[in-house]
Amino acid sequence: MNSAQVDAYLGRLGAQRPASPTVEALRELHLRHLRAVPFENLAIHLGEEIVLEEKRLLDKVVGARRGGFCYELNGAFGTLLAALGFDVVLLAARVYGDEGRLGIPYDHLVLRVGTAGGGDWLADVGFGAHSHYPLAFGERGEQEDPGGTFRIAGAGPDAAGAVGAGGPDGVADLDVVRNGKSQYRLETRPRVLGDFAAGAWWHSTSPASHFTRSLVCSRVTEDGGRITLGGRALTVTGADGTKQVRELGTDEEVLAVYRDRFGIELGTVPTVRGTDRAG
Repeated sequence: MNSAQVDAYLGRLGAQRPASPTVEALRELHLRHLRAVPFENLAIHLGEEIVLEEKRLLDKVVGARRGGFCYELNGAFGTLLAALGFDVVLLAARVYGDEGRLGIPYDHLVLRVGTAGGGDWLADVGFGAHSHYPLAFGERGEQEDPGGTFRIAGAGPDAAGAVGAGGPDGVADLDVVRNGKSQYRLETRPRVLGDFAAGAWWHSTSPASHFTRSLVCSRVTEDGGRITLGGRALTVTGADGTKQVRELGTDEEVLAVYRDRFGIELGTVPTVRGTDRAG
C-alpha cells in the first residue's frame, strides 16, 4: 500500500494514522473496522468475481466502499496493518459446524498481529458476530469482550475424532471459543493470501456452503449492538441482546437500508442465486 491508499483506508474507518503500532491503536482500528466495513456475501449473488489480491481487495473495500467475507475483510485489514508497521501473519482456520464438525481446510482467514511492546494478538474482523477487540494470542484464560466471553485453548479431538496436528514445528492447533462454544480451530503456521483461493472459491460456488444459500450484510453498531440484513429481514440487536426484526416489503426499502445503514450503493436488490453451477 502507498501512503494515499493508507490514508483512504483510514478515512473509511474514520481513524487517524497511529503514531506507532501499539495495542491501543490496534484495538481502535479493529473496532472501527467492524463498525464501518460490513461482513457481507453480496458479491456471490451479484455475480461478481472474488479475487484474493491486494489491489482487488483494496479496490473493493476502500474504492467501492463495500464489505466482504473473511478472506476479503481480514485480507484487506492485514494489508493496512502491515502498512502501519504492525507485524502481521495470516493464519488458516476451520470453522465448527452445527454438529461440532470442522469445515474445509482454509475455511477461514484470521490475523496474528504483533504490536510494539504489547505482544501478539488475534485479530478477526471477518467472522460476523465475534469479538469487538483483538484477543491476546498467548492468553489461555477467559477474555471478556463486548462480543462475549472468549478463550483460546489447545485443540482437542473434533467430532470426527481427529486431533489438530499443528504445524511443522510441532505446535498444536488452537480452538477459539465464544461463550463456551468452539467457533473455529486455528492453525499456527503462517500462510499467504494465495493459499486461501481454493477456500474462497468453494465458499462462493459450492451448494454445500452456507454463503451460496443465503444473503447476509452485517456490522457492529455504535452502541455495541449489531444490525443485519438477511435477504429482506432487517434485524437490529441491541448491546443488551434484545432483537427487533422487520421484514422489508419493497425493493426501494431494501436498497435504502443497504445505502443508509451499510453505506453500500446498489442498483438492484441481490437475490440468492442457484447453486447448480458449482460442485
